[in-house]
Amino acid sequence: MVKELDIRDADQVQKINALASETPYEVWLTTGTVMLDARSLLGLYALVGQRVKVVAEDDVDPHRFSKLISKMEK
Repeated sequence: MVKELDIRDADQVQKINALASETPYEVWLTTGTVMLDARSLLGLYALVGQRVKVVAEDDVDPHRFSKLISKMEK
């Protein structure tokens, strides 16, 4: 499962990290050249100002995944 997301600032990075840490499944962010675990806060700061793809396993409920992305965007 894949959705796109723009990372605007450090506050959003912290929110993404906190939300990913609460999920019972793995969440990854990729720019196409690098793939980072969304639970790893330090690496996420390198993504500020970039459009990324949020990736999760295919067996994740699409509705729950969409809600997660929606929370990450705010």
